[in-house]
Amino acid sequence: MATNTNMDPAVEAAVRIALLGFLAYTCYQIISPFVELVVWGAVLAVAVYPIYLKLVPRLGNKEGWTATAMVIVTLLLLIVPVYELTISFIDTMQGLNERFQAGTLNVPPPDESVEDWPIIGERLYAAWYAASDNLEAMVMEYRDELSQLSHQAVGVVTGFGGAIGGFVLSTIIAGAFLAFARECYIFNVRVLDRLADQRGTHFTNLCIATIRSVAQGVIGVALIQATASAIGLAIMDVPAYGVWVLAVLVLAVVQLPPIIILGPIAVYVFSVSETLPATIFLIYAILVSSSDAFLKPMFLGRGMDIPMPIILFGAIGGVILMGILGLFVGAIVLAIGYTLFQDWLNQGEETPDNTTEASADESN
Repeated sequence: MATNTNMDPAVEAAVRIALLGFLAYTCYQIISPFVELVVWGAVLAVAVYPIYLKLVPRLGNKEGWTATAMVIVTLLLLIVPVYELTISFIDTMQGLNERFQAGTLNVPPPDESVEDWPIIGERLYAAWYAASDNLEAMVMEYRDELSQLSHQAVGVVTGFGGAIGGFVLSTIIAGAFLAFARECYIFNVRVLDRLADQRGTHFTNLCIATIRSVAQGVIGVALIQATASAIGLAIMDVPAYGVWVLAVLVLAVVQLPPIIILGPIAVYVFSVSETLPATIFLIYAILVSSSDAFLKPMFLGRGMDIPMPIILFGAIGGVILMGILGLFVGAIVLAIGYTLFQDWLNQGEETPDNTTEASADESN
């Protein structure tokens, strides 16, 4: 009696799908540690590609050398300020520690108006006055709180160091993408053609425009606000102003108002400076913090068919959901979703329009 060895088509298809799913899952697990770095590298490459195109002819049309030069310059622009900021921070901490050990570290007494501040005024005034009266006793009294604060500061510094290391690797990856930009573009179009019914070019260009729009409208505005803050803090001779400028930059990138940092600093300036310059600095801080209200419409969404609020909401929602990388991923996803929704609406309107035109032709 012959035995039928043919497998049921449904079972065979299930086995193949299971094997493909297992293979895809395993591949993802292998590359998952590098996904964020590669995405950041792609974002950086897309953002600076117009600059790259202008530099290629000036460097003898050598694309590889141009990409390498841009990577080196970018790393130098990053490493030098970070090095200077780190050295300044270490020197400041060492100086404060030496003065504290020698008993020469003095804290100026607070202004009496500090006690009238809402919510935190009384406690802040008491702690500040205790520090100005007897710093060593105040440190001993708040030893546990200061120890916890120092541990948190170490965590922040460690995280910042990891972010710098990740940015260095992403910059190197971006250089590789720049050197093979045409091949990457063609590959991306082919993939999206299969996924989006031969509309790969449209969606690829949409992603590129969105990344550059966010880079200009979010990162660019954040850099402008940080630079303006640095000028004001330097003029007022605020201690460790480099740290505060970095904090303003981070807040501006994640779409939080810089007044969160500049406001308390303005209060400090009122306690150590005369009323007129302190008032001018406060007004300046408010202008810097609110400058994104007119800067973002100038840069965000420029040259795109997508409305500016769509890009802005995508960037903000992406930050909340995914962190800094969500600035770009959220804006891209929302822009593509908006485009697909508009296409769906337009397809629904084609039939009535065509019917009306046909009726008009027949009547004529």
